Amino acid sequence: MYKAVQVNKDTWWTGVNDYETDMFESLWPLPQGVAYNAYAVIGSTATAAIDTVKGPWLDEYTDKLTEALNGRALNYLVVNHMEPDHAGLISQLLTRWPSLKFIGNAKTAPMLKGYHGITDNIITVKDGDTLDLGGHVLRFTTVPMLHWPESMVTFDTTTGVLFSNDSFGGFGAHEGGIFDDEKNPSRWEDEMLRYYACIVGKYSNIVQAALKKLGGLPIKNIFPSHGTLFRHDPQKVISLYDKWSKYEGENGAVVVYGSMYGHTRKMAEAVCTGLSAAKVRDIRLYDASRTDPSYILRDIWKFKAIALLSCTYNTQLYPAMEAVCSKLLNRMPKNKFLGLAGSYSWSKGALTALQDFAEKVKLPKIGPEVEVYASATPEDLQKCFDLGVNLGEAMA
Repeated sequence: MYKAVQVNKDTWWTGVNDYETDMFESLWPLPQGVAYNAYAVIGSTATAAIDTVKGPWLDEYTDKLTEALNGRALNYLVVNHMEPDHAGLISQLLTRWPSLKFIGNAKTAPMLKGYHGITDNIITVKDGDTLDLGGHVLRFTTVPMLHWPESMVTFDTTTGVLFSNDSFGGFGAHEGGIFDDEKNPSRWEDEMLRYYACIVGKYSNIVQAALKKLGGLPIKNIFPSHGTLFRHDPQKVISLYDKWSKYEGENGAVVVYGSMYGHTRKMAEAVCTGLSAAKVRDIRLYDASRTDPSYILRDIWKFKAIALLSCTYNTQLYPAMEAVCSKLLNRMPKNKFLGLAGSYSWSKGALTALQDFAEKVKLPKIGPEVEVYASATPEDLQKCFDLGVNLGEAMA
């Protein structure tokens, strides 16, 4: 039988670890797995579950929830988010507890009907509404587009626990301990930033609004729907979200290239050498064909400078670089310096495409913009070196 974990007064973690799914949303690799965090709050007069988990984990989830309930019925399910990795077992809970009431906002109800055919026993809440469980009063706040329109968070005014939904979440399953004081920050922080860049980063302006909206709450713990639970230093992760959503990068550079035969790679290496000569110590060189975009996005969020270099492929941008640029355009990062270089043989195209990208992404460009025919000459490589130096000096 699977065991629930008590995480605060009358509050239980009923989540699961997933080491079997290779790609989150069938897009983002999960080398360390992923956790689906769900919770139960057991009041003196009523009980509530905070979200469920992904469908395949029915037995493990219900074992843990049943233990937390300790013989009592489940009265409420708080639906912070309708995405199936949070709400995958709603129908099964209703089968077991036919009188179950659903707590959601105005945008939750249509999704309950669409995903599960549920139209009854839905209690619609708005910002500031509360639910008294007896000894625990839950307060609801909508955070639309973090990262779906119906997203909301739940705050236990008794314990100071913020059930934060996807906000403050991260990739990575729990390896033993589930709390921040049970693992080294290096183990969760990079995967939290990768999750932010891939899942939440597009909505950074909304993150800023949500932080202000939640700013008056006396938050003692932050329990997200994925990744580490924060009880030791919740202000640290709040400050990280504030930094990331303001696009406040560190001094460092991400150099990404697309190359068929290695010539554009040599150009990228020359940019890195120039960055190093300018005393930049954090440099990440990525082959767009061999590195998943999630790691590139993570480091672009982390650092201040970006260099994009591509060969021309059928008169256009190299496909792997085109994919990177598309994901960047979707997220529109700010406060970065951008350098560009392209190469071609029988037809130009790559540099022009990168220039078009730069116009759309609206980042300040650092020169020189380098275009190489066939294989880079020493003069071409010097220009690439100069580009690296100039990017480094722009950050100084």
